Amino acid sequence: MEPTVDQYVPSDYLPILIQFAAALGFVIFALTLTHLLGPKRSSAVKDAAWESGIESVGDARTPISYKYFMTAILFVLFDVEIIFLYPWAVNFKEFGMEGFLQMIVFMSLLMAGFFYVIKKGILKWE
Repeated sequence: MEPTVDQYVPSDYLPILIQFAAALGFVIFALTLTHLLGPKRSSAVKDAAWESGIESVGDARTPISYKYFMTAILFVLFDVEIIFLYPWAVNFKEFGMEGFLQMIVFMSLLMAGFFYVIKKGILKWE
């Protein structure tokens, strides 16, 4: 039985597998080559922990305000909406009025969450 136009056969994925194997092979080759040819010098200064050119001092487990984490989580949450908005905008005409109403409901729920966050004062820094 011959495959129809709508069916995919495993050989259709062969170029993707070849590209993946070539990329993986290049990475392994480059890492191995640099490990073998690179200098191997070790010293107390070179092995010391540095962060952005500043010597590390103190405990790494210092308390950090939860507002930092809340802001980061909210950024990711509201940034993910673009994942839904972009395909909708591209296919706006195909979705018609039903798609428009569904997006209105989605944006309403999103804005309700945004106004709740503002009301709670999570974005206010002191």
